[in-house]
Amino acid sequence: MIQFDNSYLRELPGTYLRQPPAVAPAPEVVVFNASLAAELGLGALPEAAAWFSGAEVPPGAEPAALAYAGHQFGGFSPQLGDGRAHLLGEFLGPDGRRWDLQLKGSGRTAFSRGGDGKAAVGPMLREYLISESMAALGIPTTRSLAVVATGETVWRDAGGLPGAVLARVAASHVRVGTFQFFAARGEEDKLRALTDYTLARHYPGVSGALGLFDAVVARQARLIAQWMGVGFVHGVMNTDNMALSGETIDYGPCAFMEAYAPGTVFSSIDRQGRYAYANQPLILAWNLARLAETLLPYFDADEARAVEIANDRLDGIAAVYQAEWLAVMAAKLGLPHVEDAFVQELLHAIQGVDWTLAFRRLGQDGYLALFDDTGPISAWLAKWQALQPDLAAMARVNPAVIPRNHLVEAALEAATVGDLAPFTALLAAVQDPFGPEAGREGFCLPAPVGFGTYVTFCGT
Repeated sequence: MIQFDNSYLRELPGTYLRQPPAVAPAPEVVVFNASLAAELGLGALPEAAAWFSGAEVPPGAEPAALAYAGHQFGGFSPQLGDGRAHLLGEFLGPDGRRWDLQLKGSGRTAFSRGGDGKAAVGPMLREYLISESMAALGIPTTRSLAVVATGETVWRDAGGLPGAVLARVAASHVRVGTFQFFAARGEEDKLRALTDYTLARHYPGVSGALGLFDAVVARQARLIAQWMGVGFVHGVMNTDNMALSGETIDYGPCAFMEAYAPGTVFSSIDRQGRYAYANQPLILAWNLARLAETLLPYFDADEARAVEIANDRLDGIAAVYQAEWLAVMAAKLGLPHVEDAFVQELLHAIQGVDWTLAFRRLGQDGYLALFDDTGPISAWLAKWQALQPDLAAMARVNPAVIPRNHLVEAALEAATVGDLAPFTALLAAVQDPFGPEAGREGFCLPAPVGFGTYVTFCGT
Protein backbone atom coordinates (compact mmCIF):
# COMPACT_ATOMS: atom_id res chain seq x y z
CA MET A 1 0.00 0.00 0.00
CA ILE A 2 1.17 3.50 -0.82
CA GLN A 3 0.58 6.15 1.82
CA PHE A 4 0.19 9.42 -0.04
CA ASP A 5 1.00 12.82 1.43
CA ASN A 6 0.56 15.45 -1.27
CA SER A 7 2.50 18.49 -0.13
CA TYR A 8 2.83 20.11 -3.57
CA LEU A 9 -0.91 20.27 -4.05
CA ARG A 10 -1.47 21.28 -0.45
CA GLU A 11 1.13 24.04 -0.26
CA LEU A 12 1.12 25.42 -3.81
CA PRO A 13 -2.48 26.03 -4.90
CA GLY A 14 -2.78 27.46 -8.38
CA THR A 15 0.30 25.67 -9.70
CA TYR A 16 -1.55 22.63 -11.13
CA LEU A 17 -4.90 21.43 -12.45
CA ARG A 18 -6.59 18.43 -10.91
CA GLN A 19 -7.26 15.86 -13.58
CA PRO A 20 -7.77 12.09 -13.51
CA PRO A 21 -5.79 9.87 -15.87
CA ALA A 22 -7.50 8.16 -18.79
CA VAL A 23 -8.96 4.78 -17.84
CA ALA A 24 -7.03 1.95 -19.47
CA PRO A 25 -9.47 -0.70 -20.78
CA ALA A 26 -7.28 -3.79 -20.34
CA PRO A 27 -4.20 -3.05 -18.21
CA GLU A 28 -1.40 -5.58 -17.97
CA VAL A 29 1.98 -5.17 -16.31
CA VAL A 30 4.81 -5.37 -18.85
CA VAL A 31 7.64 -4.88 -16.36
CA PHE A 32 7.64 -4.12 -12.63
CA ASN A 33 10.66 -2.85 -10.71
CA ALA A 34 10.42 -5.08 -7.66
CA SER A 35 13.82 -4.05 -6.28
CA LEU A 36 12.94 -0.35 -6.45
CA ALA A 37 9.54 -1.00 -4.88
CA ALA A 38 11.23 -2.82 -2.01
CA GLU A 39 13.83 -0.07 -1.61
CA LEU A 40 11.03 2.51 -1.35
CA GLY A 41 9.01 0.42 1.09
CA LEU A 42 6.13 -0.12 -1.34
CA GLY A 43 6.06 -3.90 -1.34
CA ALA A 44 4.87 -6.15 -4.17
CA LEU A 45 1.95 -3.87 -5.18
CA PRO A 46 -0.50 -6.43 -6.62
CA GLU A 47 -2.62 -3.46 -7.71
CA ALA A 48 0.14 -2.23 -10.05
CA ALA A 49 -1.72 -2.97 -13.30
CA ALA A 50 -4.77 -0.98 -12.25
CA TRP A 51 -3.04 1.83 -10.36
CA PHE A 52 -0.26 2.48 -12.85
CA SER A 53 -2.43 2.44 -15.96
CA GLY A 54 -5.17 4.84 -14.91
CA ALA A 55 -7.73 2.05 -14.57
CA GLU A 56 -8.05 2.84 -10.86
CA VAL A 57 -6.92 5.79 -8.74
CA PRO A 58 -5.04 4.54 -5.67
CA PRO A 59 -6.51 5.47 -2.27
CA GLY A 60 -5.16 8.83 -1.15
CA ALA A 61 -3.90 9.81 -4.60
CA GLU A 62 -4.93 13.21 -5.97
CA PRO A 63 -4.16 13.13 -9.71
CA ALA A 64 -3.06 16.45 -11.15
CA ALA A 65 -1.25 17.91 -14.14
CA LEU A 66 1.50 20.33 -13.14
CA ALA A 67 1.94 23.71 -14.80
CA TYR A 68 5.26 24.85 -16.22
CA ALA A 69 6.73 26.81 -19.12
CA GLY A 70 10.04 26.36 -20.91
CA HIS A 71 12.57 27.32 -23.50
CA GLN A 72 12.42 24.61 -26.15
CA PHE A 73 15.42 24.74 -28.51
CA GLY A 74 15.89 28.34 -27.39
CA GLY A 75 12.33 29.53 -28.02
CA PHE A 76 10.15 30.37 -25.04
CA SER A 77 6.76 28.70 -24.60
CA PRO A 78 4.92 30.43 -21.75
CA GLN A 79 2.60 27.47 -21.15
CA LEU A 80 3.60 23.86 -21.47
CA GLY A 81 2.67 21.73 -18.45
CA ASP A 82 2.05 18.01 -18.13
CA GLY A 83 0.47 17.23 -21.48
CA ARG A 84 0.52 13.46 -21.04
CA ALA A 85 1.35 12.93 -17.40
CA HIS A 86 -0.51 12.86 -14.10
CA LEU A 87 1.09 13.29 -10.70
CA LEU A 88 -0.67 10.74 -8.51
CA GLY A 89 0.87 12.18 -5.37
CA GLU A 90 3.83 11.88 -3.01
CA PHE A 91 4.90 9.28 -0.52
CA LEU A 92 7.63 8.95 2.08
CA GLY A 93 10.27 6.26 1.76
CA PRO A 94 11.62 4.26 4.71
CA ASP A 95 14.33 6.89 5.22
CA GLY A 96 11.80 9.73 5.35
CA ARG A 97 12.65 11.06 1.88
CA ARG A 98 9.71 12.37 -0.13
CA TRP A 99 9.05 10.98 -3.61
CA ASP A 100 6.70 11.89 -6.43
CA LEU A 101 4.77 9.13 -8.16
CA GLN A 102 3.75 10.16 -11.65
CA LEU A 103 2.07 8.39 -14.56
CA LYS A 104 3.43 9.18 -18.04
CA GLY A 105 1.40 8.47 -21.16
CA SER A 106 -1.77 8.45 -19.08
CA GLY A 107 -4.00 10.58 -21.30
CA ARG A 108 -5.00 14.13 -22.11
CA THR A 109 -4.78 17.03 -19.72
CA ALA A 110 -5.56 20.72 -20.04
CA PHE A 111 -1.93 21.15 -21.19
CA SER A 112 -2.04 18.61 -24.02
CA ARG A 113 -2.17 21.20 -26.83
CA GLY A 114 -4.14 18.91 -29.13
CA GLY A 115 -2.20 15.73 -28.39
CA ASP A 116 -3.80 12.50 -27.27
CA GLY A 117 -1.70 12.29 -24.09
CA LYS A 118 -0.94 8.63 -24.72
CA ALA A 119 2.34 6.75 -25.16
CA ALA A 120 3.42 3.63 -26.99
CA VAL A 121 5.10 0.73 -25.24
CA GLY A 122 8.48 1.27 -26.96
CA PRO A 123 9.25 4.78 -25.65
CA MET A 124 8.05 3.85 -22.16
CA LEU A 125 10.32 0.81 -22.09
CA ARG A 126 13.15 3.03 -23.36
CA GLU A 127 12.75 5.32 -20.34
CA TYR A 128 12.60 2.32 -18.02
CA LEU A 129 15.76 0.83 -19.51
CA ILE A 130 17.84 4.02 -19.72
CA SER A 131 16.82 5.33 -16.30
CA GLU A 132 17.71 1.99 -14.70
CA SER A 133 21.05 2.10 -16.49
CA MET A 134 21.72 5.60 -15.17
CA ALA A 135 20.81 4.53 -11.64
CA ALA A 136 23.20 1.58 -11.85
CA LEU A 137 25.92 3.93 -13.11
CA GLY A 138 25.43 6.04 -9.98
CA ILE A 139 24.02 9.06 -11.84
CA PRO A 140 21.10 10.90 -10.18
CA THR A 141 17.94 10.08 -12.09
CA THR A 142 14.23 9.64 -11.93
CA ARG A 143 13.38 5.94 -11.69
CA SER A 144 10.86 3.73 -13.41
CA LEU A 145 8.62 1.70 -11.16
CA ALA A 146 6.58 -0.05 -13.84
CA VAL A 147 5.43 -0.08 -17.44
CA VAL A 148 1.83 -1.17 -17.89
CA ALA A 149 0.23 -1.96 -21.24
CA THR A 150 -3.16 -0.27 -21.54
CA GLY A 151 -4.82 -2.60 -24.03
CA GLU A 152 -5.29 0.34 -26.41
CA THR A 153 -3.74 1.09 -29.79
CA VAL A 154 -1.84 4.36 -30.05
CA TRP A 155 -1.64 5.86 -33.52
CA ARG A 156 1.61 7.44 -34.64
CA ASP A 157 3.42 8.02 -37.96
CA ALA A 158 4.56 4.41 -37.85
CA GLY A 159 0.95 3.24 -37.59
CA GLY A 160 -0.86 1.56 -34.73
CA LEU A 161 1.28 0.71 -31.71
CA PRO A 162 0.43 -0.93 -28.38
CA GLY A 163 -0.23 1.74 -25.75
CA ALA A 164 1.48 1.83 -22.37
CA VAL A 165 1.89 3.97 -19.26
CA LEU A 166 5.11 4.48 -17.30
CA ALA A 167 5.01 4.86 -13.52
CA ARG A 168 7.86 7.24 -12.67
CA VAL A 169 9.38 7.97 -9.26
CA ALA A 170 11.16 11.32 -8.83
CA ALA A 171 12.54 13.41 -6.01
CA SER A 172 10.12 15.97 -7.43
CA HIS A 173 8.96 17.34 -10.77
CA VAL A 174 9.91 20.95 -10.02
CA ARG A 175 11.73 22.25 -13.10
CA VAL A 176 13.41 25.44 -14.24
CA GLY A 177 10.31 25.75 -16.40
CA THR A 178 8.11 25.69 -13.29
CA PHE A 179 9.78 28.89 -12.11
CA GLN A 180 9.53 30.36 -15.59
CA PHE A 181 5.79 29.73 -15.71
CA PHE A 182 5.04 31.95 -12.74
CA ALA A 183 7.73 34.54 -13.45
CA ALA A 184 6.32 35.07 -16.95
CA ARG A 185 2.92 35.74 -15.43
CA GLY A 186 4.21 38.08 -12.78
CA GLU A 187 2.70 35.83 -10.09
CA GLU A 188 5.19 36.76 -7.42
CA ASP A 189 3.24 35.15 -4.60
CA LYS A 190 3.33 31.76 -6.33
CA LEU A 191 6.97 32.21 -7.31
CA ARG A 192 7.99 33.02 -3.75
CA ALA A 193 5.98 30.07 -2.44
CA LEU A 194 7.60 27.79 -5.03
CA THR A 195 11.06 29.01 -4.00
CA ASP A 196 10.35 28.33 -0.33
CA TYR A 197 8.86 24.93 -1.16
CA THR A 198 11.84 23.89 -3.28
CA LEU A 199 14.28 24.94 -0.57
CA ALA A 200 12.41 23.02 2.10
CA ARG A 201 12.06 19.90 -0.01
CA HIS A 202 15.46 19.68 -1.69
CA TYR A 203 17.85 22.00 0.15
CA PRO A 204 16.73 22.19 3.78
CA GLY A 205 20.06 23.57 4.96
CA VAL A 206 19.98 26.45 2.48
CA SER A 207 18.19 29.78 2.78
CA GLY A 208 17.04 32.39 0.30
CA ALA A 209 16.75 32.52 -3.46
CA LEU A 210 20.49 33.08 -3.91
CA GLY A 211 21.25 30.08 -1.76
CA LEU A 212 18.82 28.04 -3.84
CA PHE A 213 20.46 29.15 -7.06
CA ASP A 214 23.96 28.29 -5.83
CA ALA A 215 22.78 24.86 -4.67
CA VAL A 216 21.10 24.11 -8.00
CA VAL A 217 24.25 25.20 -9.87
CA ALA A 218 26.34 22.78 -7.80
CA ARG A 219 24.03 19.82 -8.34
CA GLN A 220 23.47 20.44 -12.02
CA ALA A 221 27.18 20.91 -12.71
CA ARG A 222 27.90 17.59 -11.04
CA LEU A 223 25.08 15.89 -12.96
CA ILE A 224 26.15 17.11 -16.40
CA ALA A 225 29.77 16.20 -15.68
CA GLN A 226 28.58 12.68 -14.86
CA TRP A 227 26.61 12.53 -18.13
CA MET A 228 29.69 13.58 -20.03
CA GLY A 229 31.78 10.95 -18.27
CA VAL A 230 29.65 8.08 -19.59
CA GLY A 231 28.99 9.61 -23.01
CA PHE A 232 25.30 10.24 -22.34
CA VAL A 233 23.48 12.62 -24.69
CA HIS A 234 20.16 13.81 -23.28
CA GLY A 235 18.89 15.20 -26.56
CA VAL A 236 16.34 17.73 -25.25
CA MET A 237 17.95 19.90 -22.58
CA ASN A 238 15.07 22.35 -22.66
CA THR A 239 14.51 24.33 -19.47
CA ASP A 240 11.40 22.27 -18.76
CA ASN A 241 13.66 19.20 -18.69
CA MET A 242 16.02 20.50 -15.99
CA ALA A 243 14.88 19.39 -12.54
CA LEU A 244 15.86 21.49 -9.52
CA SER A 245 16.41 18.28 -7.56
CA GLY A 246 19.49 17.56 -9.70
CA GLU A 247 18.06 14.38 -11.22
CA THR A 248 18.11 13.39 -14.87
CA ILE A 249 14.54 13.67 -16.10
CA ASP A 250 12.62 12.94 -19.33
CA TYR A 251 14.27 10.27 -21.44
CA GLY A 252 13.01 11.06 -24.92
CA PRO A 253 15.56 11.13 -27.77
CA CYS A 254 18.45 10.24 -25.47
CA ALA A 255 21.26 7.80 -26.26
CA PHE A 256 24.82 6.91 -25.34
CA MET A 257 27.63 7.99 -27.64
CA GLU A 258 29.75 5.16 -29.03
CA ALA A 259 32.55 6.54 -31.24
CA TYR A 260 33.83 9.69 -29.53
CA ALA A 261 32.82 12.75 -31.53
CA PRO A 262 32.10 16.03 -29.70
CA GLY A 263 29.34 16.95 -32.14
CA THR A 264 27.34 13.76 -31.59
CA VAL A 265 23.58 14.31 -31.91
CA PHE A 266 20.89 11.64 -31.87
CA SER A 267 17.62 13.60 -31.80
CA SER A 268 15.77 13.81 -35.11
CA ILE A 269 14.61 17.34 -34.30
CA ASP A 270 17.98 18.76 -33.18
CA ARG A 271 19.01 19.75 -36.69
CA GLN A 272 21.36 22.52 -35.52
CA GLY A 273 23.15 20.42 -32.91
CA ARG A 274 22.06 22.66 -30.05
CA TYR A 275 22.07 19.73 -27.65
CA ALA A 276 25.07 17.87 -29.06
CA TYR A 277 27.31 15.98 -26.63
CA ALA A 278 29.94 18.72 -26.31
CA ASN A 279 27.33 21.47 -26.00
CA GLN A 280 25.71 20.06 -22.86
CA PRO A 281 27.92 22.04 -20.43
CA LEU A 282 27.14 25.22 -22.40
CA ILE A 283 23.40 24.52 -22.24
CA LEU A 284 23.78 23.89 -18.50
CA ALA A 285 24.90 27.51 -18.10
CA TRP A 286 22.25 28.80 -20.52
CA ASN A 287 19.44 27.06 -18.65
CA LEU A 288 20.73 28.27 -15.30
CA ALA A 289 20.74 31.81 -16.65
CA ARG A 290 17.03 31.40 -17.35
CA LEU A 291 16.51 30.26 -13.75
CA ALA A 292 18.46 33.27 -12.49
CA GLU A 293 16.15 35.57 -14.47
CA THR A 294 13.14 34.24 -12.57
CA LEU A 295 14.84 34.82 -9.21
CA LEU A 296 16.21 38.32 -9.83
CA PRO A 297 13.66 40.10 -7.61
CA TYR A 298 14.77 37.92 -4.68
CA PHE A 299 18.52 38.35 -5.19
CA ASP A 300 18.27 42.03 -4.22
CA ALA A 301 15.51 44.64 -4.01
CA ASP A 302 17.61 46.94 -6.18
CA GLU A 303 17.31 45.67 -9.77
CA ALA A 304 20.77 46.80 -10.86
CA ARG A 305 22.35 45.12 -7.86
CA ALA A 306 20.31 41.94 -8.48
CA VAL A 307 21.57 41.79 -12.07
CA GLU A 308 25.13 42.30 -10.87
CA ILE A 309 24.77 39.43 -8.39
CA ALA A 310 23.26 37.18 -11.05
CA ASN A 311 25.98 37.93 -13.57
CA ASP A 312 28.66 37.23 -11.00
CA ARG A 313 27.11 33.82 -10.27
CA LEU A 314 26.66 33.03 -13.96
CA ASP A 315 30.26 33.91 -14.68
CA GLY A 316 31.29 31.35 -12.09
CA ILE A 317 29.36 28.40 -13.53
CA ALA A 318 32.12 27.41 -15.96
CA ALA A 319 34.62 27.02 -13.12
CA VAL A 320 32.14 25.00 -11.03
CA TYR A 321 31.48 22.68 -13.95
CA GLN A 322 35.17 22.39 -14.84
CA ALA A 323 36.00 21.25 -11.32
CA GLU A 324 33.28 18.57 -11.49
CA TRP A 325 34.38 17.45 -14.95
CA LEU A 326 38.02 17.10 -13.94
CA ALA A 327 36.95 15.13 -10.86
CA VAL A 328 34.98 12.75 -13.09
CA MET A 329 37.93 12.37 -15.47
CA ALA A 330 40.40 11.85 -12.64
CA ALA A 331 38.28 8.98 -11.33
CA LYS A 332 37.97 7.46 -14.81
CA LEU A 333 41.76 7.62 -15.19
CA GLY A 334 42.49 6.18 -11.73
CA LEU A 335 44.24 9.33 -10.56
CA PRO A 336 43.75 11.61 -7.54
CA HIS A 337 43.54 14.65 -9.81
CA VAL A 338 44.18 15.68 -13.42
CA GLU A 339 44.94 18.86 -15.33
CA ASP A 340 42.76 20.01 -18.20
CA ALA A 341 45.61 19.90 -20.71
CA PHE A 342 46.22 16.24 -19.87
CA VAL A 343 42.54 15.43 -20.45
CA GLN A 344 42.43 17.37 -23.70
CA GLU A 345 45.44 15.45 -24.99
CA LEU A 346 43.59 12.20 -24.28
CA LEU A 347 40.40 13.41 -25.94
CA HIS A 348 42.33 14.33 -29.06
CA ALA A 349 43.90 10.87 -29.12
CA ILE A 350 40.60 8.95 -28.81
CA GLN A 351 38.65 10.80 -31.51
CA GLY A 352 36.56 8.20 -33.34
CA VAL A 353 37.31 5.45 -30.79
CA ASP A 354 34.49 3.88 -28.78
CA TRP A 355 34.14 6.10 -25.70
CA THR A 356 33.18 3.34 -23.28
CA LEU A 357 35.88 0.90 -24.36
CA ALA A 358 38.54 3.63 -24.49
CA PHE A 359 38.23 3.96 -20.71
CA ARG A 360 37.13 0.45 -19.72
CA ARG A 361 40.11 -1.20 -21.44
CA LEU A 362 42.66 1.45 -20.56
CA GLY A 363 45.69 -0.25 -19.01
CA GLN A 364 44.74 -3.69 -20.36
CA ASP A 365 46.74 -5.77 -22.81
CA GLY A 366 45.82 -5.15 -26.41
CA TYR A 367 44.50 -1.64 -25.74
CA LEU A 368 46.15 -0.18 -28.84
CA ALA A 369 44.02 -2.46 -31.04
CA LEU A 370 41.19 0.04 -30.53
CA PHE A 371 43.12 2.64 -32.52
CA ASP A 372 43.88 3.04 -36.22
CA ASP A 373 46.53 5.67 -35.46
CA THR A 374 48.42 4.70 -32.33
CA GLY A 375 50.89 7.60 -32.30
CA PRO A 376 48.92 10.16 -30.22
CA ILE A 377 47.57 7.64 -27.74
CA SER A 378 50.98 5.98 -27.26
CA ALA A 379 52.56 9.30 -26.29
CA TRP A 380 49.74 10.00 -23.84
CA LEU A 381 49.85 6.47 -22.39
CA ALA A 382 53.49 6.88 -21.41
CA LYS A 383 52.64 9.97 -19.36
CA TRP A 384 49.60 8.31 -17.78
CA GLN A 385 51.45 5.14 -16.80
CA ALA A 386 54.17 7.22 -15.14
CA LEU A 387 51.49 8.57 -12.77
CA GLN A 388 50.82 5.03 -11.43
CA PRO A 389 47.05 4.93 -11.93
CA ASP A 390 44.82 2.75 -9.74
CA LEU A 391 43.45 0.18 -12.20
CA ALA A 392 41.16 -1.44 -9.64
CA ALA A 393 39.53 1.89 -8.88
CA MET A 394 39.07 2.53 -12.60
CA ALA A 395 37.14 -0.73 -13.00
CA ARG A 396 34.65 0.52 -10.42
CA VAL A 397 33.79 3.70 -12.34
CA ASN A 398 34.27 2.80 -16.03
CA PRO A 399 31.37 0.64 -17.20
CA ALA A 400 31.73 -2.41 -19.39
CA VAL A 401 28.04 -2.20 -20.32
CA ILE A 402 25.96 0.76 -21.43
CA PRO A 403 22.64 0.58 -23.30
CA ARG A 404 24.17 0.12 -26.75
CA ASN A 405 21.92 1.73 -29.33
CA HIS A 406 21.56 -1.27 -31.62
CA LEU A 407 20.63 -3.46 -28.65
CA VAL A 408 18.12 -0.92 -27.35
CA GLU A 409 16.39 -0.77 -30.73
CA ALA A 410 16.31 -4.53 -31.10
CA ALA A 411 14.88 -4.92 -27.60
CA LEU A 412 12.16 -2.31 -28.16
CA GLU A 413 11.19 -3.68 -31.56
CA ALA A 414 10.81 -7.15 -30.11
CA ALA A 415 8.84 -5.89 -27.10
CA THR A 416 6.44 -4.01 -29.38
CA VAL A 417 5.38 -7.33 -30.89
CA GLY A 418 5.22 -9.06 -27.52
CA ASP A 419 8.70 -10.59 -27.15
CA LEU A 420 10.26 -9.29 -23.94
CA ALA A 421 13.26 -11.63 -23.87
CA PRO A 422 15.75 -9.20 -25.51
CA PHE A 423 14.56 -6.37 -23.26
CA THR A 424 14.88 -8.49 -20.12
CA ALA A 425 18.38 -9.62 -21.05
CA LEU A 426 19.55 -6.08 -21.86
CA LEU A 427 18.00 -4.72 -18.67
CA ALA A 428 19.87 -7.29 -16.57
CA ALA A 429 23.13 -6.36 -18.32
CA VAL A 430 22.83 -2.60 -17.84
CA GLN A 431 21.89 -3.07 -14.19
CA ASP A 432 25.37 -4.59 -13.70
CA PRO A 433 27.45 -2.07 -15.67
CA PHE A 434 30.78 -2.60 -13.90
CA GLY A 435 30.83 -6.39 -14.07
CA PRO A 436 33.30 -8.25 -16.28
CA GLU A 437 33.12 -8.30 -20.06
CA ALA A 438 33.80 -12.04 -20.16
CA GLY A 439 30.61 -13.90 -20.95
CA ARG A 440 28.80 -10.66 -21.81
CA GLU A 441 30.70 -9.63 -24.93
CA GLY A 442 27.48 -9.15 -26.88
CA PHE A 443 26.47 -6.33 -24.54
CA CYS A 444 29.89 -4.67 -24.48
CA LEU A 445 30.75 -4.13 -28.13
CA PRO A 446 29.75 -1.25 -30.44
CA ALA A 447 27.08 -1.59 -33.09
CA PRO A 448 28.01 -3.61 -36.17
CA VAL A 449 29.16 -1.64 -39.18
CA GLY A 450 25.86 -2.09 -40.99
CA PHE A 451 23.81 -0.52 -38.18
CA GLY A 452 24.25 2.95 -39.70
CA THR A 453 23.59 6.38 -38.20
CA TYR A 454 21.42 6.23 -35.10
CA VAL A 455 18.45 8.60 -34.89
CA THR A 456 16.06 8.92 -31.95
CA PHE A 457 12.63 10.50 -31.61
CA CYS A 458 10.69 12.16 -28.80
CA GLY A 459 8.19 9.32 -28.54
CA THR A 460 5.11 11.52 -28.35
